[in-house]
Amino acid sequence: MTYTIARRFAFGSILLALSACGGGGPQQGGGGGGMGAMPPPLVVAMTVRTQEVPNIVELPGRIQAVRTAEVRARADGIVERRLYQEGTDVTAGQPMFRIDPRDLSQQVEQGRAALARAEAARANAASVVRRYTPLVNERAVSAQEFDQAQATLRQETANVADARAALARSRLQLSYTIVRAPISGRAGRAQVTEGALVSASQATLLATIEQPSPIYAVFTQSNAAILDMRQAGSAPAAKALSQVEVRLLLANGREYGPVGKLDFADQVVDPQTGSQVIRAVFPNAERLLLPGQFIRGRIAMGTSPNGILLPARAVQIGERGASVSVVAKDGSVTTRGVQLGGQTGSNWLIKSGLKAGERIITDGWQKVQPGQKVQIQGDPAPAGQQPQPKQGN
Repeated sequence: MTYTIARRFAFGSILLALSACGGGGPQQGGGGGGMGAMPPPLVVAMTVRTQEVPNIVELPGRIQAVRTAEVRARADGIVERRLYQEGTDVTAGQPMFRIDPRDLSQQVEQGRAALARAEAARANAASVVRRYTPLVNERAVSAQEFDQAQATLRQETANVADARAALARSRLQLSYTIVRAPISGRAGRAQVTEGALVSASQATLLATIEQPSPIYAVFTQSNAAILDMRQAGSAPAAKALSQVEVRLLLANGREYGPVGKLDFADQVVDPQTGSQVIRAVFPNAERLLLPGQFIRGRIAMGTSPNGILLPARAVQIGERGASVSVVAKDGSVTTRGVQLGGQTGSNWLIKSGLKAGERIITDGWQKVQPGQKVQIQGDPAPAGQQPQPKQGN
């Protein structure tokens, strides 16, 4: 029994000695008790400042030709030959297709014959009237016969006019066998080949011509956003649309060189989507922009005199929209929703939700919970948070 009591006393003495040698490391965090409180996370923050920033609005859009013409058949028949090179430029009036003209040529000949018959009948009726004119005064011909002769002359004159119009129409139909380009532009792929039967009544599509330069970029945006664009900062009024510059980002991420101008804003809002169409015109001498191509437009709608720019890495975008982490004076963090404007480089333009002088976490917000206190890099550590030097054994 005496040996057991002595062994327990020796073990307790060893534990007391270890405690005196500084083995209580968990006490360093400034808290009380065995496991001390963790120090606040270290983050990087910036102070919000207002400045004059360009009001850039980025919208998705699509390229559209300024003029598009569908080349369609206006005569019935078989396509004999394609007269243009697919994918090349054509000029207005240039022949593009030839349709078999033989049937329509015969109709022209019939029209000529009908006109000749009508002219012969009119000449005969005119000679009758000339013969009856002196005889009616001598009462050798009754007035009724003379009136009938004059009516016949008028009828034959009308027949001549009708035959002449029919002949002109036949000639016009014959001219449609040579299908010509209605506008100048780039002719696309032929929709029919030699030997195809085309119809005037069905207006068979033969090809499409699109004017490649200048060219349109068409954007669709909500009406509310367009109103914000026009009212933001020093944005120009509707009558000054031609002064608004637009730059394009191509599908490969590169910027299109020439700068365009807005030239049209639709005066009708789609009642189903609430969207409105705006359009810009661009030079396209190198034919880099093609109709149907998807692009993104960066529209410079003036400047915002009291704009706020934040690095994109400081903005948290989720299901409920955009938000930032704001550091209060006591070092606690709150999450606040903000309304984003356009993006300028790697920065977001903040339309509302922040004011000058507030501090925003730019790096490290991922490891902070709302209500938690943080230590900002570069700031002196709060009292009681300085690490305690370790003591030797």
